[in-house]
Amino acid sequence: MSDYRTIRYDLTDNVATITLNRPDRMNAISIDLLDEVASALDAAVAAGARALMLTGEGRAFCSGADLAAGLPDDLGILLDVHYHPVVKRLAELPIPVVTAMNGPAGGAGLSLALAGDIVVAARSAYILLAFVNIGLVPDAGATWLVAKGAGRMKALEMALLGEKMSAADAVEAGLVTRVVDDADLMDEAGAVAVRMAQMPTAAIGMIRRQVASALNATLAETLEIERANQTIAGRSHDFKEGVTAFIEKRKPKFEGR
Repeated sequence: MSDYRTIRYDLTDNVATITLNRPDRMNAISIDLLDEVASALDAAVAAGARALMLTGEGRAFCSGADLAAGLPDDLGILLDVHYHPVVKRLAELPIPVVTAMNGPAGGAGLSLALAGDIVVAARSAYILLAFVNIGLVPDAGATWLVAKGAGRMKALEMALLGEKMSAADAVEAGLVTRVVDDADLMDEAGAVAVRMAQMPTAAIGMIRRQVASALNATLAETLEIERANQTIAGRSHDFKEGVTAFIEKRKPKFEGR
């Protein structure tokens, strides 16, 4: 995918990897970067990828919006046209998402990191809701992602004080799945992504959306969502394969359908 200028895209072992590639700017978010991420997400689904891994080039995952490039007077339009489509695409993907957080994730960059279903962080990495430090409010879904992951009090502490949180503390707060030594990050995150790509990814896609819905739904509403999804899953090839493999005492070969 040589057409990309601000990201790298790769598809190997049914895992699509998107690498934010502006290391000289700590992978700060530009309009081009967002548009290219959106394009790569569509390309991954079209190519039949069964898992997605998102990471950054160099010493940072993503430092947030590129302030040095300038921002428009109406930030709401910028969010509507460029940020929100990417956040929604990530949330609605039919495949699992793994974040390999190789370094700091701040501002809207934190939103991209927390979009992962499994977030693997390098031990040296940290997260930061930096918006208040420049007179802005959290955006790109950061408010929802942090509050749902860490709870009201921790979200307010992070948003109001704008302080760094270490990767280890982020695990304790429920924002990061696991922390590994920096040298082991890509192997660990890559292994998780490959493992999930070999799993019943159609069911996983429903699971990820089902959990997101449950965060705001009543029990009765969740029961209905579960019923609808289970009806679909129960008719799938992967369910039949899973049951057959269980009976035959062998490892299932899921196809994501």
